[in-house]
Amino acid sequence: MKIFFLSLGCDKNLCDSEHMLYRLAREGYEFTDDEADADIIIINTCSFIGDAKEESINEILRLSAYKTEGKLKALIAAGCLTERFQEEILEELPELDGVLGTASWDRITDVVREALEKGKAECFLDVSRLPETEGRYLTTLSGSGYLKIAEGCDKNCIYCIIPRNRGHYRSVPMEELVSEAEDLVSQGVRELILVAQETTLYGTDLYGRKALPELIGKLSAIEDLKWIRLLYCYPEEITDEMLDVIAEDPKVVHYLDIPVQHSSDLILKRMNRRTDREGLVRTIEKIRSRIPDIALRTTLITGFPGETEEDIEDLEDFVSEIRFERLGVFAYSPEEGTPAERFDAQVDDCVKEERRDRIMALQQDIAFSFAESMAGKEVSCMIEGELPDEESDGYVYAARTYMDAPDVDGMIFIRSREPLYTGDIVKAKVISSSGYDLIGVYKS
Repeated sequence: MKIFFLSLGCDKNLCDSEHMLYRLAREGYEFTDDEADADIIIINTCSFIGDAKEESINEILRLSAYKTEGKLKALIAAGCLTERFQEEILEELPELDGVLGTASWDRITDVVREALEKGKAECFLDVSRLPETEGRYLTTLSGSGYLKIAEGCDKNCIYCIIPRNRGHYRSVPMEELVSEAEDLVSQGVRELILVAQETTLYGTDLYGRKALPELIGKLSAIEDLKWIRLLYCYPEEITDEMLDVIAEDPKVVHYLDIPVQHSSDLILKRMNRRTDREGLVRTIEKIRSRIPDIALRTTLITGFPGETEEDIEDLEDFVSEIRFERLGVFAYSPEEGTPAERFDAQVDDCVKEERRDRIMALQQDIAFSFAESMAGKEVSCMIEGELPDEESDGYVYAARTYMDAPDVDGMIFIRSREPLYTGDIVKAKVISSSGYDLIGVYKS
């Protein structure tokens, strides 16, 4: 039987999807990219913010049409939406034949089998468990792969539904991660991107210490692995030891994702964040002092309940002062079941979005200026694929510099006289820029 699999949401969800795909492939199921040709459709859903929840529901409704228009026998949903609404999801979405939660994905084959045999199936195991990992069916094709090093979160930011959907923080044992990484590298992965809800706390629950530097050391020893990238590093948890590893290990790219969410002390306190503006500035200064060529990415939220014009002006000043190389902004989304949903002084949607657009316009100027400043410099790049070139007898390639994570950051377009291959890590000289992206030439 043929399965069409749709993975929505974040890269951590994608890791779960690839584990599910492995189990399905082992059972003999085939995969198809044609929705209309699928006997089974599986959607790994997201419900982090309102737009993600709406997308998940819309995809369920859209794909259910293949029960009459195609040959679809079972429509199954997994992930955060089903975990969050497990008590009512089958009643509210009768189009679904099977559902399973975030800690139950290792039961995917059981749910598929039962849905086909009985018409309905559900599996919601304790959200605090770690599913059993056996292998990954790699879906990233450009030389990069994600390694989820921990599940859940204990930060309890007051706007966030993740602790309810994913449970408390629990690290994956180091030996399991090294084994999984070796398997991914054997499949052609040259860049491992370490992800979790919070990567910097890795190991505190298992080993009684922050063991991320030790884990990086073990991963770095994998011979054919070339790059290690770190995402979701909470600024207040970044240690000198961690910065030393980034600075000194040649396989760790000089890129750090540190979600700060805001700069106003009042808003940070209302969010239940564990830092303040002064602490953020001090941490960022330390990072840049220790690693001068670091590329910093962050995410911000505008329109949190109680946010005033003074707060947003503080955020504008902060963004102008820090000049993050990479930055994204979300308008606050009140999520059912979070304390922030019940706060007074909710901000109108149009105001949230206007403030988001102000910060993004400011960041665009910063990012374009940074891209222009790269002209004349040499950078390490990973080749993503070849582009058509009708202007010469050479080649043009889309690539990412060490400063760019897949899907969220920019690209560099490289002209070369000789053929290069997807996954190659090469040197390029930047000659110009176009908006967020760079233009360069291959340095043999």
